Amino acid sequence: MSTECLLVLCNTPDTACAEQIAQALVERRLAACVNILAPCRSVYRWQGAVEHATEVPLLIKTTAARYAALETAIRALHPYEVPEIIALPLSTGLPAYLGWITQETADA
Repeated sequence: MSTECLLVLCNTPDTACAEQIAQALVERRLAACVNILAPCRSVYRWQGAVEHATEVPLLIKTTAARYAALETAIRALHPYEVPEIIALPLSTGLPAYLGWITQETADA
């Protein structure tokens, strides 16, 4: 089982959606912690048009071993057709914190 820690980025359309996803991911032990950030403005191209939206970003701490289940959960809970789900490996960090992520996302 991989214990590599990941930081997953995901934008949501509003605070209620962000709260729902964060709660579900932590309850299911798919994430050790989810930070819900302040709303931001996003500018992106979607289906041939430039769009502008206010979104609420999530910073999700998990492990590579839990990533597939986390992605599945986000896709089920997220209202976007193609939600932003980007995983970045954490190559360095406080060993105790990285260990905590691994512990909190272990299968119960």
